[in-house]
Amino acid sequence: MKGIKIGEKESKYPIIQGGMGVGVSMHKLAGTVSKEGGIGIISTADIGYLEEDFNKNPMKANLRAIGKEIKKARQIAGEDKILGVNIMVALKNYAEIVKECVKQKIDLIVSGAGIPKDLPEYTKGSNTKIAPIVSSLRCCKLIVKHWMKKYDYVPDMIVVEGPEAGGHLGFKNEELEEENKPKLEDITTDIVSYINDVEKETGKKIPVIAAGGIWDGKDIKRFLDLGASGVQMATRFVATNECDASEEFKKAYINAKKEDVKIIKSPVGMPGRAIYNSFIKSTEQAKCKIEKCYNCIKTCDIGNTPYCITKALINAVKGNMREALIFCGSNVDKVKEIISVKTLMNELVCEL
Repeated sequence: MKGIKIGEKESKYPIIQGGMGVGVSMHKLAGTVSKEGGIGIISTADIGYLEEDFNKNPMKANLRAIGKEIKKARQIAGEDKILGVNIMVALKNYAEIVKECVKQKIDLIVSGAGIPKDLPEYTKGSNTKIAPIVSSLRCCKLIVKHWMKKYDYVPDMIVVEGPEAGGHLGFKNEELEEENKPKLEDITTDIVSYINDVEKETGKKIPVIAAGGIWDGKDIKRFLDLGASGVQMATRFVATNECDASEEFKKAYINAKKEDVKIIKSPVGMPGRAIYNSFIKSTEQAKCKIEKCYNCIKTCDIGNTPYCITKALINAVKGNMREALIFCGSNVDKVKEIISVKTLMNELVCEL
């Protein structure tokens, strides 16, 4: 079994833990996943939410927390392991956050929630590798051609995220309806074929990673057989001892039923998959009073947004479920118990 090669390092297993914010995948989860043979990903979305000055100066707190979280994750994983971060293009201070992660010598930046057209500009001259998240062959071609033309650079990895993923999704609402929903297998196959041509043209190996709705070792093997170099999984890693979220957050996953999962309209204007709880239902009836803007997302219209997404996500990770936005993947109803990352990784690999 091959791992995933990023620069000079290679993971033991072809498994990436997806970035989950706010605060769900921080140093404990990401560091442990890397230690146990996968690639751990720290979410940078409002990463400084626990800093004392977060409410006063969220950007300053976020930049400071990046260094802290990467250092702690490295102490868990070891210097020889691959450690990454997830950075949303939609963040207002996207460039500053990318630069800080590069300064902290992160191995890998995975970037989506928008098209990371200028990502190579902020990482040039460094050893940090970069991977865009795409949801279609069209999007993949757009990024690859733009990076090659403007920066003479091709992605170090491609993450193909399908419609069964959790959180914000790169699809239109009508594409998420059951009869119109594209299959991750088809998207992956198309992108693997295209990337094979790019590899021949450039001489550079570009791992393609399938993501969204992948549950077990059988799913992983299916995508490896389609030509992917690995998979990205997020939902399953929430129900681990090492996940940085509160026990209440983890229990919300364990207690979720299939009918509890809905596609919602996020306050930032994108569709997202979440647990359709009483808080989300209430915000569809009446707008929440927003006492503070954290200046987090470019597309957020504070005058019209039904609630503050930052506050709702922080409530979730801290365990205030009455006022929480709980993002999840489509398979959350299959989560039945909390186990260790080591146990989960062993289970997944044994099924391959």
